[in-house]
Amino acid sequence: MMDINRICEGKKSIALGTHIRPDGDAFGSSLGLYSYLKKTFPEARIDLYMIDPNPLFSFLPGFDELKTEPSDEAYDLFIALDMGDKERLGKAKVLLENALETACIDHHLGYKGIAPEANSYVVEDASSTAELVYDLIGADAVDDDIAICIYTGIVCDTGVFQYSNTTQKTMEKAGYLLTFGFDHSRVISKAFYEKNYRQTLLLGRSLLESILLMDGRVIVSVITQRTLRFYNATSKDLEGIVSQMKHTKGVDVAIFMHETVTGEYKVSLRSNENIDVEVIARKLGGGGHERAAGLTMTGSSYDVINNVTAEVEKQYKEKEAEESVQ
Repeated sequence: MMDINRICEGKKSIALGTHIRPDGDAFGSSLGLYSYLKKTFPEARIDLYMIDPNPLFSFLPGFDELKTEPSDEAYDLFIALDMGDKERLGKAKVLLENALETACIDHHLGYKGIAPEANSYVVEDASSTAELVYDLIGADAVDDDIAICIYTGIVCDTGVFQYSNTTQKTMEKAGYLLTFGFDHSRVISKAFYEKNYRQTLLLGRSLLESILLMDGRVIVSVITQRTLRFYNATSKDLEGIVSQMKHTKGVDVAIFMHETVTGEYKVSLRSNENIDVEVIARKLGGGGHERAAGLTMTGSSYDVINNVTAEVEKQYKEKEAEESVQ
């Protein structure tokens, strides 16, 4: 485990950054570490950059201090969190490239080259980057602001402790965080269930227009730019749809796509233990985790669906072949 205090000691300027379209773990881990560093190194200037932050997480301490427009400044240290690949920094990548020193905290594949090994803490089977931040700073350093941030990150990347990345240690840490007395029910409600009317309409439309493939084992839905314009919506209004699709009885894989620009689709994948969607996403230029992954593809919606489902079918056939041998 890297020594975060050693790395930050003596630095006059420290920038933190995470991936574009940040999710709950990106917010929780980044804001948790941001709060810790501000408290521990008051003489340093600490800045946290997020590109296009989702106001869904505005209840977290430090949200109002986020910076969204990176400059060409060369920070003494840049810490990348929950990023996977440096390209996912978007326009904030310049901060990583200009920094005098870099560090990395992550639980994704693809982190290599972001920071030297001594400055990297990457545990690919960890529940979340937020849990890794907890490990780095230690339980004794947690305060009220840090607790709610880290808890939010853990809750979001474990699907409220449903996913296979939830371990006994994860639960023990979450239990300790609850002793700080924040409203944990509100965190779960805000991060997962609360939706405005427009979001509810889009969820309903996505479910209504979804289709089942492969004998009902795969569910697919697509939202186009035209539909987003009709509802005066953005990609932020589509949070949680793929997870809701996954709850369909008999479904192994949920595929939710939305058109980002004409002919380009962001694809979100969720699965159960029968299919590894990280393998699929990585093969098609994306990444993620065994049960939750994503990618971006160009072409018609039919082309994208065909490419993704072809990889799903390959896994089914491989499993069938293994079972026939046994």
